[in-house]
Amino acid sequence: MTTPPAAAAATLAPPELAELAAQLSGPLLTPESAEYDAERSGFQLARQHRPAVIIGAARPEDVQAAVRFASRHGLPVAVQATGHASAAVAGDGGLLITTSRMRGVAVDAHARTARLAAGTRWDEVIAEAAPTGLAPLSGSLPTVGAVSYTLGGGLGPLSRRYGYAADHVRSLDVVTADGERHQVTAESSPDLFWALRGARDNVGIVVAMEIDLVPVRTLYGGAMYFTGPAAAAAVDLFAEWTRGVPDGMTSSIAVVSVPDLPMVPEPIRGRRVTHLRVAYTADDLTGGPALVAPFRELGPVIDTVGEMPVTAIASIHNDPTTPAAAESDTTFLRALSGDAVRTLLTEAGPEAASPTLVEVRHLGGRLSHPADVPNAVGHRDAGYLLNVISPLRGVTAEEARARHREVLAAMAPWSTGGRGLNFIGADGARDVRSAYEPDDYARLARVKAAYDPHNLFRHNLNVPPAPDPSEQP
Repeated sequence: MTTPPAAAAATLAPPELAELAAQLSGPLLTPESAEYDAERSGFQLARQHRPAVIIGAARPEDVQAAVRFASRHGLPVAVQATGHASAAVAGDGGLLITTSRMRGVAVDAHARTARLAAGTRWDEVIAEAAPTGLAPLSGSLPTVGAVSYTLGGGLGPLSRRYGYAADHVRSLDVVTADGERHQVTAESSPDLFWALRGARDNVGIVVAMEIDLVPVRTLYGGAMYFTGPAAAAAVDLFAEWTRGVPDGMTSSIAVVSVPDLPMVPEPIRGRRVTHLRVAYTADDLTGGPALVAPFRELGPVIDTVGEMPVTAIASIHNDPTTPAAAESDTTFLRALSGDAVRTLLTEAGPEAASPTLVEVRHLGGRLSHPADVPNAVGHRDAGYLLNVISPLRGVTAEEARARHREVLAAMAPWSTGGRGLNFIGADGARDVRSAYEPDDYARLARVKAAYDPHNLFRHNLNVPPAPDPSEQP
Protein backbone atom coordinates (compact mmCIF):
# COMPACT_ATOMS: atom_id res chain seq x y z
CA MET A 1 0.00 0.00 0.00
CA THR A 2 1.53 3.29 -1.07
CA THR A 3 1.70 6.42 1.04
CA PRO A 4 1.28 9.74 -0.80
CA PRO A 5 4.35 11.97 -0.55
CA ALA A 6 4.15 15.01 1.71
CA ALA A 7 3.53 18.25 -0.13
CA ALA A 8 6.03 21.04 0.35
CA ALA A 9 4.78 24.41 1.56
CA ALA A 10 5.69 25.92 -1.80
CA THR A 11 3.12 23.73 -3.58
CA LEU A 12 0.27 25.20 -1.54
CA ALA A 13 -0.92 28.13 -3.61
CA PRO A 14 -2.24 31.20 -1.77
CA PRO A 15 -5.72 30.84 -3.35
CA GLU A 16 -5.98 27.29 -1.99
CA LEU A 17 -5.00 28.42 1.49
CA ALA A 18 -7.41 31.34 1.29
CA GLU A 19 -10.23 28.98 0.33
CA LEU A 20 -9.46 26.79 3.35
CA ALA A 21 -9.19 29.79 5.68
CA ALA A 22 -12.64 30.94 4.61
CA GLN A 23 -14.09 27.68 5.94
CA LEU A 24 -12.52 28.01 9.40
CA SER A 25 -13.52 29.62 12.67
CA GLY A 26 -9.94 29.41 13.94
CA PRO A 27 -6.74 30.72 12.34
CA LEU A 28 -4.74 29.30 9.45
CA LEU A 29 -1.02 29.91 9.87
CA THR A 30 2.04 29.30 7.71
CA PRO A 31 5.75 29.68 8.57
CA GLU A 32 5.50 33.32 7.44
CA SER A 33 2.76 34.10 10.02
CA ALA A 34 3.77 36.08 13.09
CA GLU A 35 1.86 33.66 15.36
CA TYR A 36 3.34 30.51 13.79
CA ASP A 37 5.99 29.73 16.42
CA ALA A 38 3.69 30.37 19.37
CA GLU A 39 0.97 28.18 17.88
CA ARG A 40 3.20 25.20 17.18
CA SER A 41 5.00 25.37 20.51
CA GLY A 42 3.98 22.93 23.23
CA PHE A 43 5.17 21.77 26.63
CA GLN A 44 8.06 19.77 25.17
CA LEU A 45 10.73 22.05 23.75
CA ALA A 46 13.22 19.41 22.62
CA ARG A 47 11.14 18.65 19.53
CA GLN A 48 8.42 20.76 17.99
CA HIS A 49 6.33 20.31 14.88
CA ARG A 50 7.43 22.36 11.86
CA PRO A 51 4.36 22.10 9.63
CA ALA A 52 3.73 23.73 6.30
CA VAL A 53 0.29 24.75 7.58
CA ILE A 54 -1.24 25.06 11.05
CA ILE A 55 -4.97 25.02 11.63
CA GLY A 56 -5.94 26.41 15.03
CA ALA A 57 -9.20 24.49 15.26
CA ALA A 58 -11.98 26.24 17.17
CA ARG A 59 -14.74 23.71 16.41
CA PRO A 60 -15.10 20.17 15.00
CA GLU A 61 -15.92 21.53 11.56
CA ASP A 62 -12.47 23.13 11.46
CA VAL A 63 -10.91 19.72 12.03
CA GLN A 64 -13.00 18.23 9.24
CA ALA A 65 -12.03 20.97 6.80
CA ALA A 66 -8.35 20.61 7.71
CA VAL A 67 -8.35 16.83 7.26
CA ARG A 68 -10.09 17.06 3.87
CA PHE A 69 -7.59 19.68 2.73
CA ALA A 70 -4.66 17.57 3.92
CA SER A 71 -6.01 14.52 2.15
CA ARG A 72 -6.43 16.37 -1.17
CA HIS A 73 -2.89 17.75 -1.02
CA GLY A 74 -1.08 14.69 0.35
CA LEU A 75 -0.15 16.44 3.59
CA PRO A 76 0.58 14.21 6.61
CA VAL A 77 -1.41 15.32 9.65
CA ALA A 78 -0.37 15.88 13.26
CA VAL A 79 -2.64 16.94 16.12
CA GLN A 80 -1.59 18.78 19.28
CA ALA A 81 -3.41 19.93 22.39
CA THR A 82 -0.79 20.78 25.04
CA GLY A 83 2.27 19.43 23.24
CA HIS A 84 3.47 16.92 25.82
CA ALA A 85 3.44 13.98 23.39
CA SER A 86 5.98 15.47 21.01
CA ALA A 87 8.56 14.26 23.49
CA ALA A 88 8.51 11.25 21.18
CA VAL A 89 8.09 12.58 17.67
CA ALA A 90 7.41 15.83 15.85
CA GLY A 91 6.48 16.22 12.21
CA ASP A 92 8.45 18.22 9.63
CA GLY A 93 6.13 19.59 6.97
CA GLY A 94 2.54 18.55 6.58
CA LEU A 95 -0.40 20.01 8.46
CA LEU A 96 -0.73 20.49 12.21
CA ILE A 97 -4.14 20.77 13.86
CA THR A 98 -4.03 22.42 17.27
CA THR A 99 -7.04 21.84 19.52
CA SER A 100 -6.29 24.14 22.46
CA ARG A 101 -9.18 26.46 21.47
CA MET A 102 -11.65 23.57 21.71
CA ARG A 103 -12.23 23.59 25.46
CA GLY A 104 -15.21 22.72 27.60
CA VAL A 105 -16.49 20.29 30.23
CA ALA A 106 -20.08 19.20 30.89
CA VAL A 107 -20.52 17.06 34.02
CA ASP A 108 -23.57 14.84 34.53
CA ALA A 109 -23.45 14.12 38.25
CA HIS A 110 -26.37 11.68 38.12
CA ALA A 111 -24.78 9.56 35.37
CA ARG A 112 -21.26 10.11 36.80
CA THR A 113 -19.93 11.16 33.42
CA ALA A 114 -18.26 14.13 31.81
CA ARG A 115 -18.19 15.23 28.20
CA LEU A 116 -14.96 16.95 27.16
CA ALA A 117 -14.00 18.95 24.10
CA ALA A 118 -10.78 18.01 22.31
CA GLY A 119 -8.41 20.55 23.88
CA THR A 120 -9.64 20.31 27.47
CA ARG A 121 -7.02 19.87 30.20
CA TRP A 122 -7.41 17.65 33.23
CA ASP A 123 -7.31 20.54 35.70
CA GLU A 124 -10.45 21.91 34.05
CA VAL A 125 -12.23 18.57 34.43
CA ILE A 126 -11.12 18.19 38.06
CA ALA A 127 -12.43 21.65 38.95
CA GLU A 128 -15.77 21.04 37.25
CA ALA A 129 -16.32 17.58 38.74
CA ALA A 130 -15.12 18.21 42.32
CA PRO A 131 -18.21 20.07 43.59
CA THR A 132 -20.29 16.97 42.75
CA GLY A 133 -18.00 14.67 44.75
CA LEU A 134 -16.63 13.09 41.57
CA ALA A 135 -13.23 12.99 39.90
CA PRO A 136 -11.75 11.96 36.54
CA LEU A 137 -8.95 9.43 36.17
CA SER A 138 -6.46 12.17 35.43
CA GLY A 139 -2.70 11.96 35.31
CA SER A 140 -0.03 13.11 37.70
CA LEU A 141 0.19 16.44 35.83
CA PRO A 142 -3.30 17.92 35.45
CA THR A 143 -2.24 20.48 32.83
CA VAL A 144 -1.93 17.64 30.28
CA GLY A 145 -4.60 17.38 27.59
CA ALA A 146 -7.30 14.96 28.74
CA VAL A 147 -8.07 13.42 25.33
CA SER A 148 -4.54 12.51 24.22
CA TYR A 149 -3.66 11.20 27.70
CA THR A 150 -6.74 8.96 27.75
CA LEU A 151 -6.30 7.66 24.21
CA GLY A 152 -2.75 6.61 25.14
CA GLY A 153 -4.02 4.53 28.06
CA GLY A 154 -3.95 6.96 30.96
CA LEU A 155 -2.02 6.00 34.11
CA GLY A 156 -2.52 8.28 37.09
CA PRO A 157 -2.81 8.57 40.89
CA LEU A 158 -6.13 6.69 41.10
CA SER A 159 -5.29 3.93 38.64
CA ARG A 160 -4.68 0.91 40.87
CA ARG A 161 -8.19 1.23 42.26
CA TYR A 162 -10.02 2.20 39.06
CA GLY A 163 -7.82 1.11 36.13
CA TYR A 164 -6.65 2.92 33.01
CA ALA A 165 -8.46 6.07 31.94
CA ALA A 166 -9.02 4.45 28.53
CA ASP A 167 -11.10 1.77 30.26
CA HIS A 168 -13.62 4.43 31.29
CA VAL A 169 -14.45 6.01 27.94
CA ARG A 170 -18.15 5.92 27.07
CA SER A 171 -18.09 7.42 23.57
CA LEU A 172 -15.87 9.39 21.20
CA ASP A 173 -16.61 11.94 18.50
CA VAL A 174 -13.92 11.38 15.89
CA VAL A 175 -12.96 12.77 12.49
CA THR A 176 -11.56 10.01 10.30
CA ALA A 177 -9.12 10.38 7.40
CA ASP A 178 -11.96 10.97 4.91
CA GLY A 179 -12.98 14.09 6.84
CA GLU A 180 -16.21 12.54 8.09
CA ARG A 181 -17.30 12.91 11.73
CA HIS A 182 -18.60 9.92 13.66
CA GLN A 183 -19.92 9.29 17.15
CA VAL A 184 -18.14 6.07 18.07
CA THR A 185 -19.20 3.59 20.74
CA ALA A 186 -18.62 -0.10 21.34
CA GLU A 187 -21.97 -0.78 19.69
CA SER A 188 -21.70 1.57 16.69
CA SER A 189 -18.11 0.85 15.57
CA PRO A 190 -16.50 -1.91 17.68
CA ASP A 191 -13.13 -2.01 15.88
CA LEU A 192 -12.70 1.77 15.75
CA PHE A 193 -13.76 2.18 19.40
CA TRP A 194 -11.31 -0.55 20.42
CA ALA A 195 -8.42 1.01 18.49
CA LEU A 196 -8.94 4.63 19.49
CA ARG A 197 -8.63 3.70 23.17
CA GLY A 198 -4.95 2.86 23.14
CA ALA A 199 -3.66 4.07 19.76
CA ARG A 200 -4.01 7.82 20.31
CA ASP A 201 -4.46 9.68 17.00
CA ASN A 202 -3.53 6.85 14.64
CA VAL A 203 -7.03 6.17 13.32
CA GLY A 204 -8.71 9.53 13.71
CA ILE A 205 -8.80 12.87 15.49
CA VAL A 206 -11.06 12.87 18.53
CA VAL A 207 -12.98 16.14 18.84
CA ALA A 208 -15.03 15.20 21.92
CA MET A 209 -15.06 12.43 24.50
CA GLU A 210 -17.48 11.15 27.13
CA ILE A 211 -15.87 9.51 30.16
CA ASP A 212 -16.80 7.98 33.48
CA LEU A 213 -16.16 9.91 36.68
CA VAL A 214 -15.40 8.12 39.95
CA PRO A 215 -16.67 8.94 43.45
CA VAL A 216 -13.58 10.49 45.01
CA ARG A 217 -13.84 13.72 46.98
CA THR A 218 -10.94 13.16 49.39
CA LEU A 219 -7.90 10.89 49.39
CA TYR A 220 -4.97 10.14 51.66
CA GLY A 221 -1.95 11.16 49.70
CA GLY A 222 1.10 13.32 49.26
CA ALA A 223 4.86 13.02 49.04
CA MET A 224 7.85 12.08 51.15
CA TYR A 225 11.43 13.08 50.33
CA PHE A 226 14.47 11.20 51.59
CA THR A 227 18.15 12.13 51.63
CA GLY A 228 21.32 10.47 52.84
CA PRO A 229 21.22 6.73 53.66
CA ALA A 230 17.41 6.86 53.86
CA ALA A 231 17.22 7.72 50.15
CA ALA A 232 18.46 4.29 49.02
CA ALA A 233 16.61 2.55 51.88
CA ALA A 234 13.34 4.04 50.66
CA VAL A 235 13.77 2.43 47.24
CA ASP A 236 14.48 -0.95 48.88
CA LEU A 237 11.43 -0.54 51.09
CA PHE A 238 9.23 0.44 48.14
CA ALA A 239 9.98 -2.86 46.38
CA GLU A 240 8.97 -4.88 49.45
CA TRP A 241 6.07 -2.63 50.51
CA THR A 242 4.31 -2.69 47.11
CA ARG A 243 3.97 -6.46 47.27
CA GLY A 244 1.37 -6.17 50.03
CA VAL A 245 -0.52 -2.88 49.70
CA PRO A 246 -4.25 -2.87 48.88
CA ASP A 247 -5.54 -1.96 45.44
CA GLY A 248 -6.63 1.44 46.75
CA MET A 249 -2.98 2.48 47.14
CA THR A 250 -1.39 3.87 43.99
CA SER A 251 2.24 4.88 44.34
CA SER A 252 5.51 5.56 42.64
CA ILE A 253 9.05 6.30 43.72
CA ALA A 254 11.57 8.48 41.93
CA VAL A 255 15.23 9.33 42.29
CA VAL A 256 15.73 12.87 41.06
CA SER A 257 18.35 15.60 41.06
CA VAL A 258 16.69 18.67 42.57
CA PRO A 259 17.90 22.01 41.20
CA ASP A 260 19.69 24.45 43.46
CA LEU A 261 17.09 27.22 43.28
CA PRO A 262 15.77 29.57 45.97
CA MET A 263 12.16 28.35 45.66
CA VAL A 264 13.17 24.73 46.45
CA PRO A 265 12.85 23.75 50.15
CA GLU A 266 16.25 23.80 51.81
CA PRO A 267 16.39 20.11 52.91
CA ILE A 268 16.37 18.92 49.28
CA ARG A 269 17.79 21.93 47.42
CA GLY A 270 20.62 21.02 45.06
CA ARG A 271 20.62 17.36 46.14
CA ARG A 272 19.84 14.00 44.57
CA VAL A 273 16.90 12.68 46.56
CA THR A 274 14.31 9.92 46.63
CA HIS A 275 10.73 11.11 46.16
CA LEU A 276 7.88 8.80 47.24
CA ARG A 277 4.41 9.61 45.86
CA VAL A 278 1.28 7.98 47.31
CA ALA A 279 -2.47 8.26 46.68
CA TYR A 280 -4.77 6.08 48.78
CA THR A 281 -8.48 5.94 48.03
CA ALA A 282 -10.95 3.92 50.07
CA ASP A 283 -14.41 4.24 51.58
CA ASP A 284 -12.62 4.71 54.91
CA LEU A 285 -9.30 6.57 54.82
CA THR A 286 -8.39 5.92 58.47
CA GLY A 287 -6.07 3.09 57.39
CA GLY A 288 -3.88 5.48 55.41
CA PRO A 289 -1.38 6.42 58.15
CA ALA A 290 -0.64 2.77 58.96
CA LEU A 291 0.04 2.03 55.30
CA VAL A 292 2.75 4.67 55.01
CA ALA A 293 4.16 4.21 58.55
CA PRO A 294 7.16 2.12 57.36
CA PHE A 295 8.36 5.05 55.27
CA ARG A 296 7.89 7.51 58.11
CA GLU A 297 10.16 5.32 60.21
CA LEU A 298 12.96 6.04 57.69
CA GLY A 299 12.79 9.73 58.57
CA PRO A 300 11.74 11.71 55.48
CA VAL A 301 13.10 15.27 55.43
CA ILE A 302 9.81 16.46 53.91
CA ASP A 303 6.47 14.72 54.51
CA THR A 304 3.25 16.11 53.00
CA VAL A 305 1.19 12.92 53.19
CA GLY A 306 -2.26 13.33 54.71
CA GLU A 307 -5.92 13.71 53.80
CA MET A 308 -6.35 16.06 50.87
CA PRO A 309 -9.13 17.14 48.52
CA VAL A 310 -8.96 15.63 45.07
CA THR A 311 -8.46 19.15 43.73
CA ALA A 312 -4.94 19.06 45.28
CA ILE A 313 -3.93 15.86 43.48
CA ALA A 314 -1.24 17.65 41.44
CA SER A 315 0.79 18.23 44.60
CA ILE A 316 1.51 14.50 44.97
CA HIS A 317 3.94 14.23 42.05
CA ASN A 318 4.59 17.97 41.87
CA ASP A 319 5.54 17.61 38.21
CA PRO A 320 6.97 20.67 36.45
CA THR A 321 4.41 22.90 34.74
CA THR A 322 6.85 25.12 32.83
CA PRO A 323 7.67 24.06 29.24
CA ALA A 324 11.14 22.57 28.96
CA ALA A 325 13.35 20.37 26.80
CA ALA A 326 13.76 16.79 27.96
CA GLU A 327 14.37 13.26 26.72
CA SER A 328 12.60 10.18 28.07
CA ASP A 329 12.14 6.46 27.69
CA THR A 330 10.25 3.70 29.45
CA THR A 331 9.87 -0.03 29.98
CA PHE A 332 7.52 -2.31 31.87
CA LEU A 333 8.99 -4.53 34.58
CA ARG A 334 7.68 -7.95 35.53
CA ALA A 335 8.72 -7.50 39.16
CA LEU A 336 10.99 -5.43 41.38
CA SER A 337 13.29 -7.94 43.07
CA GLY A 338 16.17 -7.17 45.39
CA ASP A 339 18.62 -7.61 42.52
CA ALA A 340 16.55 -5.26 40.36
CA VAL A 341 16.61 -2.59 43.09
CA ARG A 342 20.38 -2.94 43.54
CA THR A 343 20.92 -2.61 39.81
CA LEU A 344 18.67 0.43 39.61
CA LEU A 345 20.43 2.07 42.54
CA THR A 346 23.82 1.41 40.96
CA GLU A 347 22.76 2.87 37.63
CA ALA A 348 20.79 5.91 38.78
CA GLY A 349 20.36 5.84 42.55
CA PRO A 350 20.82 8.66 45.07
CA GLU A 351 24.63 8.28 44.93
CA ALA A 352 24.83 8.24 41.13
CA ALA A 353 26.25 11.36 39.51
CA SER A 354 23.41 11.69 37.04
CA PRO A 355 20.84 14.33 36.07
CA THR A 356 18.50 11.53 34.97
CA LEU A 357 15.22 11.14 36.84
CA VAL A 358 14.34 7.48 37.37
CA GLU A 359 10.77 6.67 38.35
CA VAL A 360 9.12 3.34 39.17
CA ARG A 361 5.31 3.26 39.14
CA HIS A 362 3.53 0.42 40.91
CA LEU A 363 0.95 -1.27 38.65
CA GLY A 364 -1.30 -4.22 39.39
CA GLY A 365 -4.66 -3.84 41.10
CA ARG A 366 -7.41 -2.86 38.66
CA LEU A 367 -4.75 -2.10 36.03
CA SER A 368 -4.09 -5.80 35.65
CA HIS A 369 -7.72 -6.59 34.77
CA PRO A 370 -9.08 -6.57 31.23
CA ALA A 371 -11.24 -3.56 30.46
CA ASP A 372 -14.98 -4.19 30.69
CA VAL A 373 -15.12 -3.04 27.07
CA PRO A 374 -11.86 -4.30 25.49
CA ASN A 375 -9.36 -1.78 24.13
CA ALA A 376 -5.82 -1.70 22.72
CA VAL A 377 -4.01 -0.85 25.98
CA GLY A 378 -1.37 -3.55 26.46
CA HIS A 379 0.99 -5.11 28.98
CA ARG A 380 -1.57 -5.42 31.77
CA ASP A 381 0.41 -8.26 33.33
CA ALA A 382 3.36 -5.99 34.21
CA GLY A 383 4.06 -5.26 37.84
CA TYR A 384 5.78 -1.90 37.44
CA LEU A 385 6.55 0.80 34.90
CA LEU A 386 10.07 2.24 34.81
CA ASN A 387 10.49 5.73 33.35
CA VAL A 388 13.75 7.59 32.73
CA ILE A 389 13.70 11.33 32.05
CA SER A 390 16.57 13.73 31.49
CA PRO A 391 16.16 17.50 31.35
CA LEU A 392 18.41 18.87 28.62
CA ARG A 393 20.38 21.12 30.94
CA GLY A 394 24.11 20.63 30.44
CA VAL A 395 23.65 17.47 28.35
CA THR A 396 22.76 16.97 24.70
CA ALA A 397 19.75 14.99 23.55
CA GLU A 398 21.98 12.20 22.26
CA GLU A 399 23.91 12.04 25.53
CA ALA A 400 20.63 11.76 27.43
CA ARG A 401 19.31 9.03 25.13
CA ALA A 402 22.57 7.10 25.45
CA ARG A 403 22.30 7.25 29.24
CA HIS A 404 18.72 6.03 29.08
CA ARG A 405 19.75 3.10 26.92
CA GLU A 406 22.36 2.17 29.52
CA VAL A 407 19.79 2.22 32.34
CA LEU A 408 17.22 0.21 30.37
CA ALA A 409 19.86 -2.30 29.25
CA ALA A 410 20.90 -2.84 32.87
CA MET A 411 17.25 -3.43 33.83
CA ALA A 412 16.57 -5.74 30.88
CA PRO A 413 16.60 -8.94 32.99
CA TRP A 414 13.42 -7.72 34.72
CA SER A 415 11.81 -6.00 31.73
CA THR A 416 8.86 -7.38 29.79
CA GLY A 417 10.23 -5.68 26.67
CA GLY A 418 7.14 -3.51 26.46
CA ARG A 419 6.81 0.27 26.69
CA GLY A 420 4.11 2.56 28.10
CA LEU A 421 2.79 4.54 25.12
CA ASN A 422 2.30 7.86 26.94
CA PHE A 423 5.87 7.76 28.27
CA ILE A 424 7.69 6.88 25.04
CA GLY A 425 10.56 9.12 23.96
CA ALA A 426 12.55 9.44 20.74
CA ASP A 427 14.17 5.99 20.95
CA GLY A 428 10.87 4.28 21.73
CA ALA A 429 9.16 6.04 18.84
CA ARG A 430 11.18 3.82 16.52
CA ASP A 431 9.56 0.76 18.11
CA VAL A 432 5.92 1.69 18.68
CA ARG A 433 4.88 -1.96 18.43
CA SER A 434 6.57 -2.48 21.82
CA ALA A 435 3.64 -0.63 23.43
CA TYR A 436 1.22 -3.39 22.39
CA GLU A 437 0.65 -7.09 22.59
CA PRO A 438 1.63 -8.69 19.23
CA ASP A 439 -1.92 -9.69 18.29
CA ASP A 440 -3.22 -6.26 19.27
CA TYR A 441 -0.59 -4.53 17.13
CA ALA A 442 -1.60 -6.64 14.15
CA ARG A 443 -5.26 -5.78 14.76
CA LEU A 444 -4.41 -2.08 15.04
CA ALA A 445 -2.65 -2.22 11.68
CA ARG A 446 -5.79 -3.75 10.14
CA VAL A 447 -8.05 -1.11 11.67
CA LYS A 448 -5.63 1.56 10.47
CA ALA A 449 -5.84 0.13 6.95
CA ALA A 450 -9.63 0.30 7.10
CA TYR A 451 -9.89 3.89 8.36
CA ASP A 452 -6.62 5.51 7.21
CA PRO A 453 -5.24 3.38 4.36
CA HIS A 454 -2.81 6.09 3.15
CA ASN A 455 -1.47 6.78 6.65
CA LEU A 456 -2.59 10.41 6.60
CA PHE A 457 -2.26 10.48 10.40
CA ARG A 458 1.41 9.60 10.61
CA HIS A 459 3.17 12.47 12.38
CA ASN A 460 2.64 10.64 15.67
CA LEU A 461 3.57 7.41 17.43
CA ASN A 462 2.70 5.71 14.21
CA VAL A 463 1.11 2.34 13.53
CA PRO A 464 1.34 1.95 9.73
CA PRO A 465 -1.63 0.38 7.96
CA ALA A 466 -1.51 -3.34 7.26
CA PRO A 467 -0.52 -4.09 3.67
CA ASP A 468 -3.35 -4.65 1.21
CA PRO A 469 -3.17 -8.33 0.18
CA SER A 470 -4.19 -7.34 -3.36
CA GLU A 471 -0.98 -5.32 -3.72
CA GLN A 472 1.33 -8.10 -2.56
CA PRO A 473 3.50 -9.93 -5.16
